[in-house]
Amino acid sequence: MVLEVALIDVVAGSEDAFTAAYLEARQQIEKAEGSRSIRLTAGIETSTRFVLLVEWDSVEAHNAFRASDAFGIWRGLIGPHFANPPHVEHFTDV
Repeated sequence: MVLEVALIDVVAGSEDAFTAAYLEARQQIEKAEGSRSIRLTAGIETSTRFVLLVEWDSVEAHNAFRASDAFGIWRGLIGPHFANPPHVEHFTDV
């Protein structure tokens, strides 16, 4: 199992719209082969910052999702709210 961690900064004033878009888009990841869970957290000190946490079977499963049509739908819904490209890394348990 790997954990995808994405630090997402959204355009100021679009926090609610981004959250609504995420709630619609998350099903694209939920139904993706190799996805285990998805969670979005909102910043307290910085209201425009969100952290997306997705558990995947492997980095390859995440990469397969990124190459799929579902990723285009996912990104099309949430991408317009990004202030800049998300910073994404993968982690494993120690």
